[in-house]
Amino acid sequence: MNSDTLLLVFVALTGVAVLLQAVVLLAIFLAMRKTTAMLQQQLDELRTSVMPVVTSTQKLLTSVGPNLEAAAKDLAEITKVLRAQSADIQASAGQMLAQVERQTTRIDGMFTRVLDTVDRAGTVLADTINTPLRQISALTAFAKAALGALRSGQSQPRPSRSAADEDMFV
Repeated sequence: MNSDTLLLVFVALTGVAVLLQAVVLLAIFLAMRKTTAMLQQQLDELRTSVMPVVTSTQKLLTSVGPNLEAAAKDLAEITKVLRAQSADIQASAGQMLAQVERQTTRIDGMFTRVLDTVDRAGTVLADTINTPLRQISALTAFAKAALGALRSGQSQPRPSRSAADEDMFV
């Protein structure tokens, strides 16, 4: 075999390889074009279905946005006012509790003094009434014993203690 024939075989094989490569590239190109067309169609369908939603959402956000900002500002203001009022209420409650505690202490002292005075008055009253009653009881017992002795005419021995004496002893 000569070199011309070999060269011709290699050139022919290279030409077939290039032709085969061109066919493969053409197939890839056609597949890509078909895929691109399909993707374009799906993208168009997606746009037609999504764009109204996006447009309506944009309109909604445009119309609601200022209201949301105003609501957020109002909420912040309400929170600030509530904190201030809470602090005021807490301070007022503390003052009221302090006043109630002072008044309770004062009333407790007053009741204690009143009860002590009533107790002392009761003791004085009991002493004032019991002392003359004991004396009257003693005189009554003496008169009874004396009358009993005079009536019987004889002298009876005196008991050392009587039941009446035990009742009179305080």
